[in-house]
Amino acid sequence: MMEDFEPVIIAFCCHYCAYTAADMAGSQRRCYPANVRIIRVPCSGKVDVIHILKAFENGADGVYVAGCLEGDCHFKNGNIRAARRVAYARKLMESVGIEGERLEMVNLSAGMGDRFAEIAGRITEKIRKMGPNPIRNTIRPVA
Repeated sequence: MMEDFEPVIIAFCCHYCAYTAADMAGSQRRCYPANVRIIRVPCSGKVDVIHILKAFENGADGVYVAGCLEGDCHFKNGNIRAARRVAYARKLMESVGIEGERLEMVNLSAGMGDRFAEIAGRITEKIRKMGPNPIRNTIRPVA
């Protein structure tokens, strides 16, 4: 079963930088795994701990929050707020038996299409090696 495991990855991408980088990766025809599902948010700072935990509860195998480069957030310090929330969510996950490594915070600028594709590939491969989310089969699957 593990050989054919394809992880579901949720990427919360800020509108101004990370989402634009994802768009650029697509328009430059940079390949990245199709199992990365992008959710555009106004700012990475708007991604709350509950959104991250709900993604896992709904069956995601990995999640990353992608914000602007440090010091370059369009909403001043949203990406710093997001990084703090990601760190807190990782602690909560560990406390309930989900590996914290399944969650990452990344920073991108709008012009980093190549880097977006590289990150999506790296995270997908890491999660593929880890296997399915341990609570995935105890709850409803991702639609």
